Amino acid sequence: MAEPRTPVREGNLEAPTRHAIDWQTAEYYDESSVSKELERVFDICHGCRRCVSLCNAFPTLFDLVDESSTMEVDGVDKADYAKVVDQCYLCDLCYMTKCPYVPPHEWNVDFPHLMLRAKAVKFKTKGASFRDRFLTSTDLTGKLAGIPVVTESVNAVNRLKPARRVMEKVIGIHADAVLPPFASNPLKRRFKHQATTNAPLIPQPGASTTGKVLLFGTCYGHNQMPELGDDLAAIYRHNGLPVTLADDSRCCGMPKMELGDLDSVNTLKQHNLPRLAAYVDEGYDIVAPVPSCVLMFKQELRLMFPEDADVQKVAARIFDPFEYLIARHRDGLLNTDFKQSLGKIAYHPPCHLRVQNIGLKTRDVLQLIPETEVVAIERCAGHNGTYGVKVETHPMSMKIGGPVFNRVREIEPAHYASDCPIACKHIENGVGNGQASEHPLQLLRLAYGI
Repeated sequence: MAEPRTPVREGNLEAPTRHAIDWQTAEYYDESSVSKELERVFDICHGCRRCVSLCNAFPTLFDLVDESSTMEVDGVDKADYAKVVDQCYLCDLCYMTKCPYVPPHEWNVDFPHLMLRAKAVKFKTKGASFRDRFLTSTDLTGKLAGIPVVTESVNAVNRLKPARRVMEKVIGIHADAVLPPFASNPLKRRFKHQATTNAPLIPQPGASTTGKVLLFGTCYGHNQMPELGDDLAAIYRHNGLPVTLADDSRCCGMPKMELGDLDSVNTLKQHNLPRLAAYVDEGYDIVAPVPSCVLMFKQELRLMFPEDADVQKVAARIFDPFEYLIARHRDGLLNTDFKQSLGKIAYHPPCHLRVQNIGLKTRDVLQLIPETEVVAIERCAGHNGTYGVKVETHPMSMKIGGPVFNRVREIEPAHYASDCPIACKHIENGVGNGQASEHPLQLLRLAYGI
């Protein structure tokens, strides 16, 4: 007599868990193994389809299935699996908010990390285009464009439509995509006198914070929008927190990870982590003003290097800027003497912030400001790293961001903002009404009147 079959659960009741990424094994890059796993997971996704509204990876998959001879995954040409992979920008929202079959469910579906594996195999076997290498080499481009004469030239070219059309044809960067200007006065120069500025401030520990802050400036914050670091430092120092800029930091590795270039992620990790861990040993908490960078240190590097003590140490002590401020507020250590109300704010929490599972801490801080209403728009803005600037994906990025653009227009806010500075500019481009986007740190500084 056959043993009774154990019924398969429809979905999880437990919190999702993450497995380590075995990226250093030969099996990880085995093309037949990856293809087999893609087919298995795609078949599960086809039978569920809950994620269809998140990004274009799922509509691409379902169209391939529905247009196949069998109308099942087995009818899809395996060469077309790459079309699905190319549409995934590793936002993680399917894993964290939609999929009922993530671990510990027995089906063990981790769609984003399967897409990462497929991207890594593609990079290992086929490499990447000049454009994709260029766009993800943020340290190099920032260094070159940071030369004063070069800065002015690059910014001038990026503003000219004829030059952008040539760039679109030659390099593949869409002419209508927003390319942020490079700063002539980068972040490092602005922190030249940080020791003197910090001298009067005495760190006051809280229950979960040391009161002594290291700023991981981020590539974008160093080279394109150093005002992020300026605003953060001004706000934190206004709250009695000394802020020190991380010495000799390099890219967190997220752009290279999205490309599938995991060896470069490892190189960047070997540079950054010993330095950051040394600061943690000295009693510093770490903050970074770009959610993708915080997520990289909090989650992805931990999963890529689960045995690395420095990685685990940094992951435990890095914070989103507003997560840190709310922690201080819980301990009665946040200055709430605001000088200016902000009215109605349309606030976009970016994907890489939402998946950190910390809640809407930016909204919570801004709502402490008198006569200020924060309306959260919890949809993808569509920029998603390099996805929003590539000629082949920019139109889709604008379509994905459409509901966010429309909601901002409907709200008619006094201000609209996103924690992701790149998403800010993308939303501004999509809203198109002449009102400038702002970063929440900029708004908080305005409310403080500093």
